[in-house]
Amino acid sequence: MSNRDLNALRAALEAFADARQWDRYHSPKNLCMALSVEVAELTEHFQWKTEIESRTLTDAERSGVIDEVADVLLYLLQICNKLNIDPVEAGFEKMAKNALKYPV
Repeated sequence: MSNRDLNALRAALEAFADARQWDRYHSPKNLCMALSVEVAELTEHFQWKTEIESRTLTDAERSGVIDEVADVLLYLLQICNKLNIDPVEAGFEKMAKNALKYPV
């Protein structure tokens, strides 16, 4: 996904929430709690699967995982919107820190 696409998604997400007047519910705290629920729902798709099974999902299983990945992404982007964080820049900065912490 290009940065332009990510910015378009962020804007569309903000417009979606604004149209429904959800801003009063979308504090960083509430969004973080909702994100943790969605991560748990994503995890649930892999619960009790072996390593191999987790890599070879059926089409139906993959569809469910895709939905949960989208929910996780959307809540994370909402947090970024509320706190004025560029998630791509944050990701690159964290990778640079990790490279120093975990040298080859």
